[in-house]
Amino acid sequence: MSLEKPEADEAVVPADDAEDIAALLGENVIGREEHVNAPGFVVRPDAVQDTLSTLKEEAGYDHLSVVTAQEYENRYESIYHLKKYDDPTQEVSVVVPADKENPVSESGAGVFSTADWHEREAYDLVGIDYEGHPDLRRILLPETWQGHPLSMDYDQDQPQVVSLSEHANPLQDDYKDAESDTMFVNIGPHHPATHGVLHLKTTLDGEQVADVESDIGYLHRSEEQMAQNGTYRYQIMPYPDRWDYISAGLLNEYAYARAAEDLADIDVPEYAQVIRTMGAEMCRIAAHMLALATFALDVNGDFTATFMYAINDREQVQNLLEDLTGQRMMFNYFRLGGVVWDLPEPREEFFSKTRDFLDQLPESVEEYHDLLTSNEIFQMRTVDTGILPPEVAKDYGATGPVARGSGVDYDLRRDDPYGYYDELDWDVVTEDGCDNYARLLVRMREVEESAKIIEQCVDLLEDWPEDERTIQANVPRTLRPDDDTEIYRAVEAAKGELGIYMRADGTDKPARFKIRSPCFSNLQTLPEMAQGEYIPDMIAALGSLDIVLGEVDR
Repeated sequence: MSLEKPEADEAVVPADDAEDIAALLGENVIGREEHVNAPGFVVRPDAVQDTLSTLKEEAGYDHLSVVTAQEYENRYESIYHLKKYDDPTQEVSVVVPADKENPVSESGAGVFSTADWHEREAYDLVGIDYEGHPDLRRILLPETWQGHPLSMDYDQDQPQVVSLSEHANPLQDDYKDAESDTMFVNIGPHHPATHGVLHLKTTLDGEQVADVESDIGYLHRSEEQMAQNGTYRYQIMPYPDRWDYISAGLLNEYAYARAAEDLADIDVPEYAQVIRTMGAEMCRIAAHMLALATFALDVNGDFTATFMYAINDREQVQNLLEDLTGQRMMFNYFRLGGVVWDLPEPREEFFSKTRDFLDQLPESVEEYHDLLTSNEIFQMRTVDTGILPPEVAKDYGATGPVARGSGVDYDLRRDDPYGYYDELDWDVVTEDGCDNYARLLVRMREVEESAKIIEQCVDLLEDWPEDERTIQANVPRTLRPDDDTEIYRAVEAAKGELGIYMRADGTDKPARFKIRSPCFSNLQTLPEMAQGEYIPDMIAALGSLDIVLGEVDR
């Protein structure tokens, strides 16, 4: 069967047995919790590295999805959401309380590199101090910012003075020698090659990149805080479209819908699941077409041919999505329990338009191979540049085409099924090149797989009995999940694992809402791909990540 995954080596500990995990962690565990998706183990603040290392090395939990930080009346808390790349349905939450007056917790960055940025964000917004962190400083807000915006005592009316300081060369004296020629270069934040307001602090040794640091936070819009101020049922769903706003809106909506529906125990009608799956894959094609277009522009400067051709194909998908949802970008089409309305009438016309697009798509993909992947200049720029070994990709929590381009066989549509994916025939795409070229090939091949999924959905929807076309479950007008119910759920978005953590407090609004952005974790890998490369190769590596800063910063 196409969706079967190769068998992985057995973990030392049966990872679905919470009692065995508790025994493995031993005295590090000081309490137990039960989250909707995973067992939770409360550990001492000084035992974080030992706990994470044990779970990674001895139980096979090699994927740190996200770190969630929050403040309670009597404590601070960090939650490390762990999964397995081989089986993401096996999950565990490591809960780390910290003292209310002196919130200090041991850093997990020594075990998982992806914890670096996640802990910096927790320090920046919540105020937890991660002892032993390699570079604990603000990541979204300026260093001069006063207070932590998600802490309970934060005064949002206090004046903030943000000063401009001179940029110091990050290359220390002990890295220099008599023959080196170093120079500090600012790339961005206003530059087309940075795909948005991203600032790259780059140090060159001659013509090669010696060091690069991503400076983010220019597009921080407080999406998590806005979601915490909205009701589950009505007010949160419009926001996900604005995270990855480049055609991927329905994929973003899927992430929230899945988390909220599991939290509130809502079953979605089968017919609505098919519509959701079809719409999500249309968004994936649109997003990958834009990734292809901008990558060609970054590498070849090819605006007139490849860029415009790919944008034209994206526009055709946008036309179908507009027919379906009524919008071209900010769709707001999903509802908890289903979708807002049925397929557009006349249905036959919508099906015909969709089939016409799918029929011409193979020829378009072949044309991109002629224009781009077969282009000798493009191959010279992308083959064996931006190398990201699979173990490094896992260490940083990379997902989506970035991970699959390094041979990491991980796709939540197959490995943690949702929607209608497990009922359809399609393949997970991987490439072993680990370079900029491989990541492009993954996206181009995924376009073909998405087309297969859409075609099967159209076949199903055409034959669906009219009296069984239920688009929404019967959802209560007001949702109030039980107090202290916690969940982390994720979907396979265009750029990787897009996850949502929510904690309920018994009201109709979440007490904590955390977005696990694939772009945020994927962007952390840039220094690994760029060091030792030339500046054009670093730009190609950045383009191959296909980031959107609205999702990085949130």
